[in-house]
Amino acid sequence: MSFLDRGVMDYLTELAAAQHRDAVLDDMEARAREHGFPIVGRAVGRALEMLARSIRAERVFELGSGYGYSAYWFARAVGEDGEVVCTDGSADNAILAEDYLRKAQVWDRITFHTSDALTTLAATDGQFDIVYNDVDKDGYPDCWRAACHRVRVGGYYLCDNVLWSGHVVTGTERGDVPGGWTTAIQDHNRMVTNDPRYVSSILPIRDGVLAALRVA
Repeated sequence: MSFLDRGVMDYLTELAAAQHRDAVLDDMEARAREHGFPIVGRAVGRALEMLARSIRAERVFELGSGYGYSAYWFARAVGEDGEVVCTDGSADNAILAEDYLRKAQVWDRITFHTSDALTTLAATDGQFDIVYNDVDKDGYPDCWRAACHRVRVGGYYLCDNVLWSGHVVTGTERGDVPGGWTTAIQDHNRMVTNDPRYVSSILPIRDGVLAALRVA
């Protein structure tokens, strides 16, 4: 879902597609349209890759990976020696992710866990250059609490859907998802903003991408 004007979002997507064309991405996006599956889309994907490249990221942890669309972009950024740790509760999504990312020739950079995102984060040692959050929105505050100290100084905490179609402004709930999600996103955004270890801003692409740079 996009918070931007549809024409503007189409324009950004077209520019991103012109920068990078790949039949695998076409297939992943076609699946999303056919099944109504939420993916970040090409304009956001390109931004994620750019942010990762800007800090020379080599290790990325994804809290929520679906069938690997965002991981595709991070895998491009970390390079042949990097690692993207993916998490998703669906075994079907894991199978799809392997199929797509093998075709994209980046599967050797992926570690995919079919398990709870926070449980896997707790069981994975070390810090990360980027922790990316895109789980069910009621889990956003807990994800921030778990992830904020796992990002290295100079790294990013990134989170999708933080504008929530404008509902973060009105405080209203969307009728197509469980209640409480808007409040959870609002709480999450305030916690990130108020953390003195991070400098953060929301990029108003699609449904809003929060980028928080750890500085202390």
